[in-house]
Amino acid sequence: MADQKHSSKSIMYMTIAVAVLLMVVIVPFTIKGSAPSMAGSADDAEVRIQPVAKFELKLAGAADAAASAGPKDGPTVYASVCGACHESGAAGAPKKGDKAAWAPRIATGNNALYQSAIAGKGAMPPKGGAANLSDDEVKAAVDYLVGKSK
Repeated sequence: MADQKHSSKSIMYMTIAVAVLLMVVIVPFTIKGSAPSMAGSADDAEVRIQPVAKFELKLAGAADAAASAGPKDGPTVYASVCGACHESGAAGAPKKGDKAAWAPRIATGNNALYQSAIAGKGAMPPKGGAANLSDDEVKAAVDYLVGKSK
């Protein structure tokens, strides 16, 4: 064993020296430009933590009413709000054109019908659930519905 040119200690020291030399030469090139700076702006942080997607829920009646610019006429209000129940008779709503169901209601007068539609009655919420409608728009829808049911 005394004949060996290299002892195990010298091989170990040479391996460590080569590893340190490689680290000194290679590591600065790999870190340059990829390490985040500690002085990053708040805008950079906002971009990194923003959500991947956004979800927005809109109610059908509210979305239609918000999209329009001016007042709606009776048939438009009926089609977008009232027709959902008055076409099918849902929750006991009298169907459009059902003269027998509408006769006692029409007999109470238009003002009573307007008041019921604006304030709500039974299962029908105020203004049919479209709170953004004006009273005149609701009255126009009532007039349209009554006209189709006489």
